[in-house]
Amino acid sequence: MTETEMFLHLAVALSVGLLIGLERGWKDREAPEGFRIAGVRTFALISVLGALWALLAEELGPVLLGFGFSAVAIIIIAAYSLTALRNTEYGITTAIAAMITFALGAAAMRGYINFVAAVAVLTAMILGVKSILHKWIQYIDQKELYAIFQMLIISVVLLPVLPDQGYGPWNALNPYQIWWMVVLIAAISFSGYFATKILGPRQGLGLVGLFGGLVSSTAVTLNFSKLGRDSPELNKVLSSGILIAAGTMFPRTLFLSWLIYAPLVKELLLPLGVMMAACFLGAGLLWRDNDVTAEPHQYIKNPFELKTALQFGALLAVIMLLATALHHWFGDAGIYLLAGISGIIDIDAVTLSVSTMAGKELDSTVAAYAIMIAAIVNTLIKGLLAITIAGGQMARDIGIVLTLVILCGIAMAMLTGNFI
Repeated sequence: MTETEMFLHLAVALSVGLLIGLERGWKDREAPEGFRIAGVRTFALISVLGALWALLAEELGPVLLGFGFSAVAIIIIAAYSLTALRNTEYGITTAIAAMITFALGAAAMRGYINFVAAVAVLTAMILGVKSILHKWIQYIDQKELYAIFQMLIISVVLLPVLPDQGYGPWNALNPYQIWWMVVLIAAISFSGYFATKILGPRQGLGLVGLFGGLVSSTAVTLNFSKLGRDSPELNKVLSSGILIAAGTMFPRTLFLSWLIYAPLVKELLLPLGVMMAACFLGAGLLWRDNDVTAEPHQYIKNPFELKTALQFGALLAVIMLLATALHHWFGDAGIYLLAGISGIIDIDAVTLSVSTMAGKELDSTVAAYAIMIAAIVNTLIKGLLAITIAGGQMARDIGIVLTLVILCGIAMAMLTGNFI
């Protein structure tokens, strides 16, 4: 290590200490002297100490670095204990942050500059969002906590151990690939659900529709249609919420296609983008009174249960096998037939299936065509549900807008050559 590099690494270590110390100092800015374990200067010095100790350890052996960390830990624990005796409100967060700062200073001197910078920023961010994190925890009930654990089981525990190879007829069933898609859909739905619950209370039904579309636009349509039937005074706002949820389905579909086979987005962007714009435009025209507020969890249930994940995985496996079989037996026509039928039930499964086949045994244009068919059929089904359940003015408003959405999608698809 040259002298210039040494000073550069030391500067990074000092910056890390100042950053974390700034957050800790701001948090304890009103605490009197003697009631703070460490402030800006102390954190900066801890990081510099870690850097110097790492430099000495290169010459005298790595064991020395362990002794240095232990000495700092003992000093911090002693300071923490003395502070705790005088202060009834205390925690160990600052002590842990100080130990992390020492380690980051040492790592900076060892040359892990980018990694140290990233960890320092994340550490400061985690320290700074205490009130937000605690607020989020208050919104989580026991069932949702269990759902989080189940989500971690299917993603962190089960996914890595599944074999990544094809099984069954035509090797169409890849356990790892199927379960990865289950995890992907569950993660998107989970994110939409918690975004709705955390950000949505008292923010209006339009926001429920927006984030609810990430969970299930069909579920939002069903719930809002039932509410509209029983509460006609909410028809305009509920119609807008349904259209927002329906419009959210299109970017979700684009995102899934892009993750599985990015070139598909080029062919889907215009038709699905226009359909999304038409939905949101119709929602905007119907929006009249945003004074109506609602608790989102009244309309959207927790989207994740292990049983639900297994059912979706089974559905996805069946559709993937049918897609391969129908394409093998009937060519492109078999894929289109499957897309139309699948769109009645779920658009995600067929999107993932044909995206997986695209660029391999399936031409990308055919895959885009199939996804468009599923999207149009699914939009038609949502319209029919709203018309059948809600009736009245709400049925007319949603029927007109979704009819225009479907026509726009077909027109754009014909212009791009996706439709015959």
